[in-house]
Amino acid sequence: MRFDGRVVVVTGAAKGIGAVTAEAFGREGARVAALDIDGAGVDRVVAALGAHRIEALGRKTDATASADVRTAVEAVLARWGRIDVLVNNAGGFAAMRALEDTDEAEWDAILRSNLTSAFLVCKAVLPTMKRQRAGRIVNLASVVARGGAVRVPAHYAAAKAGVVALTRMLALEVAGLGITVNAVAPGTTATDRVLAARTPEETAQVAAAIPLGRLGQPAEIAEAILFLASDAASFVTGAVLDVNGGQEMA
Repeated sequence: MRFDGRVVVVTGAAKGIGAVTAEAFGREGARVAALDIDGAGVDRVVAALGAHRIEALGRKTDATASADVRTAVEAVLARWGRIDVLVNNAGGFAAMRALEDTDEAEWDAILRSNLTSAFLVCKAVLPTMKRQRAGRIVNLASVVARGGAVRVPAHYAAAKAGVVALTRMLALEVAGLGITVNAVAPGTTATDRVLAARTPEETAQVAAAIPLGRLGQPAEIAEAILFLASDAASFVTGAVLDVNGGQEMA
């Protein structure tokens, strides 16, 4: 198995891409730390992993709060003594809204949940990865960070573009330390959150505009994440892997 005995931290792990990714790592032998502000959701994910005999730790964690993040990372280290992979998946947006209808509080909240969260969790795990002289960081960007493939709120697109820049600069910073930093940029993916943000008719229009003719599935995004975290991607860093069905071609 690709991740036998390795410790993987997944943020935003209570549902959607995060939950599917946590399970995928577990099936490949990893010990999984599932972090999410949704404590009940984390508990459900950990219970499901345990039912498959996957060793897992769940922590209710606000990834935008540095103290919460530090406490969660300390709990992972107390349990397993190392962190091999970090997947920064926390984020998203709740509703479609034009920029002129967006207030500053919402702007700040979306940037914090999608971009600041990645900064804080990277910062928290880097000392451990540096001591190990090994680590894999995979950040979740988006097709909208690459171009105007689909309409989303401006704050979300801006935050995800920031994730791409963060990924590249951090990759340069730690390249000599045995740590790789990459991003996955999903296209429109059929998660509960994405489906709730649009009417069924709007979702069908988005799907029809994708060259492959459908939305992505969370498992397809998870497989790209696992690749970048695996030994097969040992010479890949600072990259953005597009998984979007042809929705945007850079």
